[in-house]
Amino acid sequence: MLTMSDDNALVGHILGSHTPDGRDIDVKPLLRLVEDILRRATLTPETLLTMGSQTYLDSGFDDKTHHTSFLAMLEALSYTIDRIACELAYKALGGTDAHQTTVAICNMVSHYGWDAKLVLALAAFGLNYGEFWLLAQIYSTNQLAKAMAILKQVPGIIEHAVPLKPRFDALNDLIRTILEVTWCVIEFKDLPSIYITTDVPALASAMIHIPTAVYWTIRSIVACASQISSFTNMGYEFALSTSAAWELSTLTHKLKTILEHLKKKMEECVRYIEERRDVESYQMLVELFKMIHIDNMRVLKALICPRDDELALVDGTTKKRVNLDVLRRKNVLLLISSLDITQDELSVLEQSYNESRLHEMRLQSPYEIVWIPIVDQLTDVKQRHFEVLQTPMTWYSVYHPSIISKASVKFIREEWHFRNKPILVVLNHQGRVVSPNAIHMMWIWGSHAFPFTTLREEALWREEAWRLELLVDGIDATILNWIKEGKYIFLYGGDDMEWIRKFTKEAKAVAAATRIPLEMVYVGKATKREQVKRVIANIVQEKLSTCWQDSATIWFFWTRLESMLFSKIQLGKDEEHDLVMQQIKRVLSFDREGSWAVLSRGSSVLVNEHGNILWPALFEYEQWKEKVALQGFDIAFQNYVAALRGNSHPCSRFEFSNYAGRIPENMKCPECHHYMEKYTTFLCCHDEGIVPSLLALATNN
Repeated sequence: MLTMSDDNALVGHILGSHTPDGRDIDVKPLLRLVEDILRRATLTPETLLTMGSQTYLDSGFDDKTHHTSFLAMLEALSYTIDRIACELAYKALGGTDAHQTTVAICNMVSHYGWDAKLVLALAAFGLNYGEFWLLAQIYSTNQLAKAMAILKQVPGIIEHAVPLKPRFDALNDLIRTILEVTWCVIEFKDLPSIYITTDVPALASAMIHIPTAVYWTIRSIVACASQISSFTNMGYEFALSTSAAWELSTLTHKLKTILEHLKKKMEECVRYIEERRDVESYQMLVELFKMIHIDNMRVLKALICPRDDELALVDGTTKKRVNLDVLRRKNVLLLISSLDITQDELSVLEQSYNESRLHEMRLQSPYEIVWIPIVDQLTDVKQRHFEVLQTPMTWYSVYHPSIISKASVKFIREEWHFRNKPILVVLNHQGRVVSPNAIHMMWIWGSHAFPFTTLREEALWREEAWRLELLVDGIDATILNWIKEGKYIFLYGGDDMEWIRKFTKEAKAVAAATRIPLEMVYVGKATKREQVKRVIANIVQEKLSTCWQDSATIWFFWTRLESMLFSKIQLGKDEEHDLVMQQIKRVLSFDREGSWAVLSRGSSVLVNEHGNILWPALFEYEQWKEKVALQGFDIAFQNYVAALRGNSHPCSRFEFSNYAGRIPENMKCPECHHYMEKYTTFLCCHDEGIVPSLLALATNN
């Protein structure tokens, strides 16, 4: 319609007349009133055809905006609105150039802001537009209206409603676009200056284009006013001209292009504001958790849901939504996880939680669990998965993942080191973090670890020793009975079937030769579930030993072992003289390297060794059997295993998924006691579309 240089020249007239005097007017109530007029007045040709024969029914006008302050503002603006309305009617009647009329209107509103300019022009147009269509709606039932309608040729327009349909459609479309642009300009004015200023690129760009939007919006209002004038003064023959509809369509296209650009800038501004708010909320959370509170409500509301009227939780027992107040002054365990939390993990947690409910009356301060799911880009599939996980939970959970703000997610990830594996952050009744992650305590000791504080964790470790009960407590009652009977027990693992056949054969032969009561239990591997299933099937078929056939039992055994390591790391206990720590490291390292076994007599662990050393030690029984008679089986076997290891024992290797959360800064090898070197690798998870990092630790020996 115009070149860019022409466009800039036209807009220059508006900029030259823009001299705001600082008055701040809330024009939204006035715009809503005008919007109501335009909505009720905007009719379709089908509606027009029925007006001559029946009464047009509509709902009553919503007068909520008619409060004292609004009426006072309307009184102050009425003179300007009337002047613009007269300008629109007069210039439209005289056929004055649309640009000159637009500039004249802009001069009348020169002292107002951009948003007020648009709303005042729209209000003036609403007077003329509303008057015309009001006559069209009531002229058949009101004699005064009928006489006025005849003067304005309304019956003729209604009679030719169908041929005028393109004109009505173009007019209605342009009016809708004018309203959209006006609301968009108001939204820019309402952006909070505390979070965004005009030096921000997105807002700066929008402010450059708003004068253009204002010019073409007012010019479009002038065009709409001319259309109404043509209906009432030039008759329907002129109204049928195609050039008029083309002008309206062209202006609509122009405004929609401007609107699309402004909306993109608004989206950029909103993202910028959200980021600023998220940073502010994040800092507030950081400071809040440093403060001392009389109860836990302030931190829980800030972390989960700040609105008092929001029923943010679902009670796992009643399945009803409840307020956060149900957690007031209680110890709260925040179960934070992705939707990848497994049924095995949930089952163990549920067992411990239900046990605590049975003994709650004996506890000084009961605790509650609240599930906080961390979900990125919630889809319909993830929504259904969330519901499947939530439904059987007996504890509290947030009613929907979306109520957890971005700031809270950032806080959970950065301050509590959540990645993907579940963590259990413990808050006392005052909302203070007493354990950054009690999930390891839950796996190791269950509800016995209550109140799940770091002090309690340290106390529980002081009560522990390197014994078989530490490895299998609560997992296998049969093994506990063997311990009480003082039997020799081999726990062994790996996925090398040939080694398992040779190992079990030699172990049984040595036990028969030395006449010791020996039991053997296969406990699988921490990984490779499918291979472990095949190994178990072979062990059962060949009757090689006892084995755990339930995959959940095997998972829990290895999860407890890993939890022991993480618990020690979390407490900063990586000391050479910490026997439990060193032996746990060895089992986990052996599992990574291949086959292994732990031999105990009752609860006392005699040997914890790699399979490449244990099998030769058993196979070479003839070489140390004489020592058995002199020293006893225990010492003789221990000494021979130690001799095979010698000084050339292999160093350990560990791998920590980035999903595990807190990665140790450094660790010592349990074999050579040197600090281990770090290596970072990357694994691509195609199912999740992500690339988690993996930290591998190894010695330089």
